[in-house]
Amino acid sequence: MAPSTSPLAGLRVLDFTSMIAGPYCTRLLADCGAEVLKVEEPHGDHMRSRPPLRDGHSTYFGHLNAGKKSVVLDLKSDAGREAARRLAASSDVVVENFRPGVMRRLGLDYPTLAGLRRDLIYCSISGFGQSGPRAEQPAYAPVVHAASGFDQVQFSYQDDQPKPAKTGIFVADVLAAVYAFGAVQTALVGRLRHGNGQFIDVALMDSMINLLVFECQEAQFPSKERRPLYVPMQARDGFVIVAPVNQRNFEQLADATGHPEWKSDPRFATVAARTTHWDALMAAVEGWTSTQTARACEDRLMKAGVPCSRYLSMAEALADPQLAARGALATVSDGAGDFRVPNPPFQFADHSVGVAPAVPALGADTDEVLARLK
Repeated sequence: MAPSTSPLAGLRVLDFTSMIAGPYCTRLLADCGAEVLKVEEPHGDHMRSRPPLRDGHSTYFGHLNAGKKSVVLDLKSDAGREAARRLAASSDVVVENFRPGVMRRLGLDYPTLAGLRRDLIYCSISGFGQSGPRAEQPAYAPVVHAASGFDQVQFSYQDDQPKPAKTGIFVADVLAAVYAFGAVQTALVGRLRHGNGQFIDVALMDSMINLLVFECQEAQFPSKERRPLYVPMQARDGFVIVAPVNQRNFEQLADATGHPEWKSDPRFATVAARTTHWDALMAAVEGWTSTQTARACEDRLMKAGVPCSRYLSMAEALADPQLAARGALATVSDGAGDFRVPNPPFQFADHSVGVAPAVPALGADTDEVLARLK
């Protein structure tokens, strides 16, 4: 990637974020060429100590912070806060994900910093947003998954589970990060056209509500019939998912599985009939998949035009030749060596967007960045 041709080359982002949502937003900005100054406390972002660890270096941290510069500032000190304000005055964008009220108490809130730079773009990411009765409540992704209805909806789709599923994938964090990334880009376009700065308020809660597209409407207008659910189907050596979404897919499925009679079965012949008898159709398909290997199911159905996939482990997915063919993974380095992280899921024809290859050591860029203030 040539930094001078990257879309955000020349833009400076002052990054007061930690954990996942904020750092992933600013890493995407770095992927697009922005200079991201990650402000860390003297002991560093908590994620630096999270596994996987190699020789004391966290690849989890590296995944979220590749391509940034690390600047250590003690924001509890007058000197640290003054340095932060001076850096903000020369920055295009500020991103923070403290609990609402913290940046105001530090004298680093939007009104204060906008007084130093009128066209500043300032993005705050928090659990419940900057306003409303829950604004100052503590919240991480698992809490927001429960509060947004996401976990309960998922639970309602699982017929054989006694309680909601455990949380291991922090959807709310990544989703809010992506929304914040898009909002910052939108505000930058607004500044280019109108010359104004902007304050952006991104809430994990709002992000999750936006994710639940069907469920949001179904809660207001309940359906008489249960929504068709795509279910894991047993194969001889694992599981597959089959998604006969439309009439053509269904007919292809019937032929590929050797059951052309399904096409004339009154339970399955039309979309409306299949919706009513969906569980029976899924059971019939599983009767076929259970006699095949997972790969055989995938190969035969995909060849016939029916969307189907085996259930892969994360390691198997990373080894998929499709990812290699698209350059979907980048190699980055920290003090313990090389590892891979995903490139952003959007590719530019001129290859001007992608993960930068280095993860900053704690405070590695402090002297260089603070020298600009002299």
